[in-house]
Amino acid sequence: MTRFGYTLMTEQSSPKDLVRYAVGAERQGFDFEVSSDHYFPWLDAQGHAGYAWSMLGAVAHATERVELMTYVTCPTVRYHPAVVAQKAATLGVLSDNRFILGLGAGENLNEHVVGERWPAVGERHDMLEEAIEILRELLAGERLTFDGNHFRVDSAKIWDLPDEKVQIGVAVSGPQSISRFSPWADHLIAVEPDGDAIEHWDAERAKADLAPGRKIGQIPISWDTDADAALERAHEQFRWFAGGWKVNADLPTTEAFDAASQFVRPDDVAGQIACGPDLDAIVETVRPYWEAGFTDIALVQVGDEKQQEFLDTAAGPLLERLRAAAPAS
Repeated sequence: MTRFGYTLMTEQSSPKDLVRYAVGAERQGFDFEVSSDHYFPWLDAQGHAGYAWSMLGAVAHATERVELMTYVTCPTVRYHPAVVAQKAATLGVLSDNRFILGLGAGENLNEHVVGERWPAVGERHDMLEEAIEILRELLAGERLTFDGNHFRVDSAKIWDLPDEKVQIGVAVSGPQSISRFSPWADHLIAVEPDGDAIEHWDAERAKADLAPGRKIGQIPISWDTDADAALERAHEQFRWFAGGWKVNADLPTTEAFDAASQFVRPDDVAGQIACGPDLDAIVETVRPYWEAGFTDIALVQVGDEKQQEFLDTAAGPLLERLRAAAPAS
């Protein structure tokens, strides 16, 4: 059965509101909830960037059923992987084993704030692999001393572990990263409905005699009873999305994203994000994900101002349509 999730978008809502939305999303029947982990919004118009881990702790306490996940945390520059392991284990305890640690190589926008240089992509992947090695050991309850090329750990141990080991998802973006990271993580994370990537992941996992794991995707939508308002909001707050991840990973500031997206037109945004009240049209934009083989698909409702109305009036009927259209197994 395809699982459908709700995105706690830290860049566009305050932490208190996100906790409230998380409770509402669980009530409406979403299967899981993912949280971005950013120090900056993409654009100033979004206006928020609360600390994801504090918010997720509150969500873990306020909810009962939904799975929780970071989408995604970069455990290499702003955070040391040993500290990420402690945070992930604590969330696993607080949520009663409902937490998945989603990891990625990060974006300059969020990592530059600690004053370190921004590594090239190859070095970032080297760092991520080393970080995952540390995380796996610590989340398994091992006492770890580690002396790597990028990180050192001195006799670390996580003292509060959940009953079930925290599972790890990793964001991949091409054949090389899939081959490299598929043996290290439990689940695939991606933001494009690429069926070839899913097949490659499954083949690499089979080669390593590992279970295929889940494939967790994410797609923005801009629901609104007024289609013009939905498009205007999506263009104002999500036009950065048109740049693609190779560009988005390297820009350092909201001003840079504003400049890079200044020539993105509303029509360009409409070609990428379903805007308006038509729930069937939204279903059709999500369809390529399950057709590509994704098992889990998280929706991002664009804009804080329509979040509660979306949950109260549109989310339930939309989930019914999505589950009717998606494969049952």
